[in-house]
Amino acid sequence: MTKSSVLIISKSKPIIWQKYGIHGANILAAAVLPVLLIISWQLAVDNGILNQSVFPGPRRIINALNQLIAKGTYSQHIFSSLGRVAQGFFWGSTGGLIVGTLAALFPWVNQSLIALIGILRPIPSVAYIPFWILWLGIGEESKIAVIIVGSFWPVLLNTIHGIKTTDPKLMELGQAFEKNYFQVLRKIIIPSAIPSIFTGLRLAVSSSWTAVVTAEMIAASRGIGFLIAYGRELAQPSLMFVGVITIGAIGLIIDTGVLTLQRKVIYWGPSGKE
Repeated sequence: MTKSSVLIISKSKPIIWQKYGIHGANILAAAVLPVLLIISWQLAVDNGILNQSVFPGPRRIINALNQLIAKGTYSQHIFSSLGRVAQGFFWGSTGGLIVGTLAALFPWVNQSLIALIGILRPIPSVAYIPFWILWLGIGEESKIAVIIVGSFWPVLLNTIHGIKTTDPKLMELGQAFEKNYFQVLRKIIIPSAIPSIFTGLRLAVSSSWTAVVTAEMIAASRGIGFLIAYGRELAQPSLMFVGVITIGAIGLIIDTGVLTLQRKVIYWGPSGKE
């Protein structure tokens, strides 16, 4: 083997590792801490450090999960919550995107909404639950209304921010090439705002789950929030942990999906590079 071939092989190793090993190393590193926590948790329960009646171990939580799956109620709770989140998130994020775009593009719209936004934005979406129940009843409409409010504000504010922070040099470049308003909007303003819009969508998903769980805990007969409240009423913390862990797992899956979509859509930015 020649000296040049040795150099080529030695230089290729970091490249191969970067291409095939980095993702696997990251996944392994991310899994180490949760696995250690679960093992330590179970050991603490087995040795009597934690009281299982109030803080059940992973083994008991898995048994509770298996019982729910065997009864067929676990999937019903998940799909009930997912359906509510999907509807509320769609209408809330769509409304936030439309209103945010209008407020960012037209100063008179922004001026007419600035006081209203300043008053309503700090109010948590869960604070509207009694009003929605009073106006819409305890059916699906009141729960979806809470989710709409929760997902509306993150998308609205991030859309306004994304459009208003468009690079002025790009705007000047569009004018220099004699592009009309709609061409500048489609090719410069909207692409510049997309990263901020995706940030709003991710925050909106999180707010939607917070809203739906709270609404289901107050008035529902099915859903993840109902499962948590039901476990509390029966003094079965294992059911409560099943609900909480389910929320975290589904939230992680949805957030990963949004990030993957973001990388596909924003292929020109750092998030779109592999």
